[in-house]
Amino acid sequence: MVETKSPANPLFLREEELRQGIELMFYAYRDFTFESDQQLKRYKLGRAHHRALYFIGRHPGQTVGHLLSILKVTKQSISRVLKDLLEQEYVEQKSGPRDRRERRLWLTEKGVKLEKELTDRQSQRFARAYRETGADAVEGFRKVLLGLLDPAERIEVDKRVRGSGR
Repeated sequence: MVETKSPANPLFLREEELRQGIELMFYAYRDFTFESDQQLKRYKLGRAHHRALYFIGRHPGQTVGHLLSILKVTKQSISRVLKDLLEQEYVEQKSGPRDRRERRLWLTEKGVKLEKELTDRQSQRFARAYRETGADAVEGFRKVLLGLLDPAERIEVDKRVRGSGR
């Protein structure tokens, strides 16, 4: 179990407690992404590619516009990422069934394999942390993460995440 000081009273959060949370988030993100970053380098890909692979895998057949709204990136940056993933045959793109201008995205077999390889290590890290902290902490962590989102997006993201199980 991870050692902690007495729990912070959410009604009276001090600057130092907030700073500690921010700092821990930076450290956690560093370690969460490190192994995947090393793997991605071997394929000459980066975090943006990983995020695209992950969300295309979670929402197969989604439009490029939907992916843009999830990632909150520019069309220019998603175009570069998709170009790489399409050229390296990790992703395939097809026209929409009703609107031929619509571009829908799926992972190829090669893309599914890479996405799984990248995400499995991160899943193991989450599983370890969840085991070490217990169910109450897991639910609290979920609430904190949702609380970090823009209020207008919380309900939609929560529904999307809960409905994405494969």
